[in-house]
Amino acid sequence: MTKTDNSRKIDSISISEAQLYVRPQAADRKLIAAQTLSQTVYLYGVSGCGKTSLLYDYLGRKRYLYFSAEKLCEADLDIPYTSKQTIVIIDDLHMLRTDELREGLQSKIEKLAYRDDVWLILAGRSRLPSWLVPLYYRRVFTVIEENDMLLSPVEMASYMSLWGLALCGDDLNKIMKFSFGIGIVARLIAMHLAAGGTLDDTSVEKLKNEFWDYLDFHVFDQWDTELQEFLMQLCIVDVFDKRLAEMITGRSDVEKMISQAELLGNFIVMKDVAVNSVSYEIRTGMRRCMVRRLMRTYSKEKWTRLYYNAGLYYELSNDTPGALKMYEACNDMERIAGLLVSNARKNPASGHYYELRKYYLSLPEDKIRESIELMAGMSMLQSMLLNTDESERWYNELKKAENDLSGSARKTARSWVTYLDIGIPHRGSMALLDVLKNAGTLLMNRNIVLPEFSVTSNMPSQMNGGKDFCEWSKRDRELAASIGKLLEFTLGKYGKGLVSLALAESFLEKGENSYEIANLANKGMLQAQSGGKIEQCFVAAAILAWLHVINDHYPDANELLCSFRKRAEQENAVRIIQNLTALQIRIGLYQGRVAEALDWLDQLAPDEEIEFSVMERYRYLTKARVYILAGKYERAVNLLQRLRYYAKIMHRTYISIEAGILLSIAQYRSGDDKWDETLKRSLSEAESYHFVRMISREGAAINRMLRETSWKPKQEKYYQAILSETGKMALAYPAYLKASSEESAFSENAIRILKLQGEGMSTVEIASVLELKIETVKYHNKQNYKKLGVNSKTAAVTEARRLKLI
Repeated sequence: MTKTDNSRKIDSISISEAQLYVRPQAADRKLIAAQTLSQTVYLYGVSGCGKTSLLYDYLGRKRYLYFSAEKLCEADLDIPYTSKQTIVIIDDLHMLRTDELREGLQSKIEKLAYRDDVWLILAGRSRLPSWLVPLYYRRVFTVIEENDMLLSPVEMASYMSLWGLALCGDDLNKIMKFSFGIGIVARLIAMHLAAGGTLDDTSVEKLKNEFWDYLDFHVFDQWDTELQEFLMQLCIVDVFDKRLAEMITGRSDVEKMISQAELLGNFIVMKDVAVNSVSYEIRTGMRRCMVRRLMRTYSKEKWTRLYYNAGLYYELSNDTPGALKMYEACNDMERIAGLLVSNARKNPASGHYYELRKYYLSLPEDKIRESIELMAGMSMLQSMLLNTDESERWYNELKKAENDLSGSARKTARSWVTYLDIGIPHRGSMALLDVLKNAGTLLMNRNIVLPEFSVTSNMPSQMNGGKDFCEWSKRDRELAASIGKLLEFTLGKYGKGLVSLALAESFLEKGENSYEIANLANKGMLQAQSGGKIEQCFVAAAILAWLHVINDHYPDANELLCSFRKRAEQENAVRIIQNLTALQIRIGLYQGRVAEALDWLDQLAPDEEIEFSVMERYRYLTKARVYILAGKYERAVNLLQRLRYYAKIMHRTYISIEAGILLSIAQYRSGDDKWDETLKRSLSEAESYHFVRMISREGAAINRMLRETSWKPKQEKYYQAILSETGKMALAYPAYLKASSEESAFSENAIRILKLQGEGMSTVEIASVLELKIETVKYHNKQNYKKLGVNSKTAAVTEARRLKLI
């Protein structure tokens, strides 16, 4: 083929620079396969990710026709037929601005895509444009995504070696973390290091600014000023939907502006798709560039208003942490104080005490003393933070205020004092009977109005809920008869179903009659459903689920919890759903559902190393089990030791026993001789309450240990009960906490995603077909790559086929 006027080599890269290039293998394999089949290629990615470099290196000295969509007209694509393959590149598809031009080009491109003598390569900065989707489905493209063009660690090391740089492991990890494998960033780093630079924090910050400057001047400056301003205003938030974008920018054409931004580049990522809303995320590099622009371009008054608008949106959406973050950015102290007072009126299960501790702890003490609610809130927060002396100090400050006040203010203070007498976590439940009787009298005489309570703190338990009620289980029937009605009256809606469920759970733990337990749990469920709270329904569902498990009816337990999840989702009970997921993972362990447990551990489980939150105690206990399952015994031991310390400070008998049992299992499996002593202490404590099921539920994980321990029970009948129950559980569920294997490491969804990837589907298409969130599909992709030891979709599909997974 003779080179024509519109035919040229891609000339934006110098020869010397082209020699310093490593071709990403994931993209290379796709190009080779596509050219062999004469299949149309669409490659996309942000500016600087290496699209042009990839094509330049792959095509080498081959001749081809090159067109930029910015200057393209329909006549340019009247390519004559030849006996040899003609390579046609249409670049800058994101620059097509008019619908008329797109419609004309769509027909021409489709004709070229069907021709056997043409290999068509399309390139742009955005994902597959909507106007090309019909053609994509009629004649499947090979899509080379931005991720395919990113350098892997091995490829990054090779690239750096071309610059004469030999990197140690730590430096390579730092480069990968900073660059994400993006070509232009790798080049900036290589130039910096080759000139004698280092990778200290100051240098890394400087390199980041250089990259942002590149995006600022070579990309964003080319956009319409209206679009620049729109994105600049939205950069103050991490994630936004249509309503938030309208609130911040004041625009009514938000969807149109988002569509324009998506066409111009892969800078806005669809984060989540709900029934009535789509959430978007501005990529980190772009957002930081735009923040710099915002501060340079807008006056303080103007950008402060943006943060205020965002804060108001979050406040109206009941997202207190989000609102406080925005109000803090615009230094609106009055709004901050108002939100903290409002949050302090909530109980710890529905409020955001722990998440907002930074704001509470930064308040001046004089400011706190001005508000009854803030003094009560500080006492509750300090107890949650295990600072018991500080908690009692603020309790005494509130008592002093009660004595100094009069009228309705004094009544309010007395109500909050009574609330703390009942609810302060570290005081335990030993002296609670007298407090509740006094509170009931005050309520009947209308001397107080109690704030909202949470008996369970959203846990699937009353005995181990807001407080520990193990001591009450020793006199369960007596207390139910004597103070049951008073309790339900004092706690109002939160007390509906309480007595029935408390008895059911106490009998469950003691290994008593299943029929009576089920009768009480169902009665409590109906009572809670009749004007009570969903948290009590959660307790009832958990008790009934455990009965199914204990009686070897796992499918019934699973079905029951799935049904309850639907109700929790309808009520948007986020914290209950988090603990429900942990309960489902825990029950799934009996069926050997390893993949789901490991996915939960990686994706959803709270990270105790970032911060230890007492409100996550139930999920921590589930996490400890998954650690044991995964053979991460040291991690399990560390977490369980923290839980035992918390249990000691807060007088939490139930957690003390449960954590001790799990700790002994971790010690036993790791060869630590201390397991026997740990188990003996836990068994003795459980025996004093006649708790059978707390031990027997560990089934196959503890069965052998019970026969090897040197523990001497006080009651032989109790010992035989736990041996018998544990043996039955071990026989029914032999896979419980059995060490995981590679074969079981892929979940059902992970396999389905691999199959659909093998059929050429994109992430968005897979999410639609499987009815999953896009982020969930991306997470499974990442985990699949990790488990298969690959770094691209093509390699993952190939390896999965080799292993006969698909």
